[in-house]
Order: sequence, then structure tokens, then C-alpha cells
Amino acid sequence: MTTTKITRIDAASIGSPGPERAEAARRYAEDGYLVLADLLGPDELDALRSESVRACRGELGEIAGNFAPPPGETDAEALRRVLCVHFPHKLSPVFADALRHPRALGVLTATIGPNVKAMQSMLFVKAEGKPGQAWHQDEYFIPTRDRSLAGLWIALDDATVANGCLWVLPGSHRAGVIYPDRDHDDRRFDCAIEAYDFPYADDDALPVELPAGSAVIFNGYLLHRSLPNTTPGSTRRALVNHYMSAESLLPWQPPPEGVHMAKADYRDVVVVAGRDPYAWKGTEDLARPHVRPDGEGGCDR
Repeated sequence: MTTTKITRIDAASIGSPGPERAEAARRYAEDGYLVLADLLGPDELDALRSESVRACRGELGEIAGNFAPPPGETDAEALRRVLCVHFPHKLSPVFADALRHPRALGVLTATIGPNVKAMQSMLFVKAEGKPGQAWHQDEYFIPTRDRSLAGLWIALDDATVANGCLWVLPGSHRAGVIYPDRDHDDRRFDCAIEAYDFPYADDDALPVELPAGSAVIFNGYLLHRSLPNTTPGSTRRALVNHYMSAESLLPWQPPPEGVHMAKADYRDVVVVAGRDPYAWKGTEDLARPHVRPDGEGGCDR
């Protein structure tokens, strides 16, 4: 696997104060991402893989846009029907536990702060021929007030260039700019928008190839993309959880009429570390698990 310029840190080494934790925080601030080796153990990995099949079969509860598998459908066929399940942590304790994984909390508190909340999980299931996603910044989709947004991308299968691993533009988060966006007709990618007019070229990008059980955490302003899975007969699954500082309000949706935008605060969140300064507001159950539509490569708009 390609390792040039990609820094990998043992996930277990940054759970407590020390030089490894300080170096992890420094590299994350500098590069905008950090690769975590061995985030999951073998049993945890097997449980999440098994649960991903059950989710795609509709065995974990209702998923909007999903459909019942035909009789005799194999696990591979069930996985092939789905590109992405949004909010799997609402379907299963296995996915919910991954949101609070102890080794994940070590890096989250090192890079975001002592008080951390999660607002989203996504199970990406990229079978052969399925599209990737064009250059984008997660902060475009999940706006925070303090730039603390971070995505934790956990490989459930080996992620390689051939099967559609993540690509990053190192340091592209540092300007703190949300770049322009547009629709596209590139059949390598799904329906999501494409960021453009940024001062980087595709040649500046690095592939983040990961063995199953490892992960990459990246800043919400970091430009990243993925390409289609071109490996015959393969499936590349990844669980992606999104986090931010619990001190910051989350204006993810417009506020109710009569509420100032400055007070907009999406409260379908899970506090995973420390305390919630806004616990007095309570939480809401707003998001519903659903699948992301796609074509066999490209976008069925």
C-alpha cells in the first residue's frame, strides 16, 4: 500500500497525555488529517461487517429508500443494492457503540477538545462499479460555528486506490475557506456537488489506503474525494462518523420561525466525550435512517 507522506499513528497511543498525543494534535492541525492504525480489533471489525449486511437487508429496522431483498439474495447482492446508509447508529447498538469507541475518543479529545458531540453517521458500501464523491468539504454540508467539525472514516474492508479509497489535499483546511461549488456530470461521482476554484491540483492529492480496522480523521474544511471501485467482485465498506465541539451551536437546519439564526442549534446529537454545556436544551430525535440514491456510476438526478 502507498504510504508516501501519510503519517500513521497507533490509535491506542494517544488516549492519554504524552508525546504521541501532542504529536497527533500537531500533525492534525498541520495536515488536516491523521491516519489511525488499528482503531478496531478483529471482533469489533467482524461485528460491524456483519451488521452492515443486516442493515442492507433491512433487518435492523426501517430505512427510507431501501427495499426488501428478493428471495435467495446473497449477502454480496444485498450490499450491492446500497451505496450509503445515513444514520446507522440509530439502527443498531453495534453502530452506536462505534460512535463512542474508546480509541476514537482518544483522538477526538486530542484534536477537538474535551467536550465532543456527534451528529451523524454514514455507512458507505461501495461495490464494484459504484461511484465515488467529487472534491468537497464536509463543512459545506454540516456548518459549525467554530470550525471544529471532524470526520472519522473507519475502513471495514481494506481501502485501496483500486477499490475507491479516500484521497486528500493536505493542508487545504488551513485557509478556513469554503470554496465555490457546482453540479457536475462526471460519471465517476455520485449526485453530491463538486467544489472548485481552489488553489490545488489533482496531482497534489494523496490516496489514503487503509487496512481494515484502521481509520483516518480529517478536518471539516479539508478537501477530499473518492473514486469508483474498479476491483472486480469487491466491496469497500467504510463507517464515517462526524463530530464537533460540544461548546459550539450547530446551525445544521434553519431555526423555527421567530428564532434568530445566531441561536440555531440542531439538537439530534450524541455527547461522546466530556459534558454538554447545552444539556439544558435537551435532545431531539429528528434524523431518520435512509439510503443515498445512485446509479451504476454517475448520478441519477
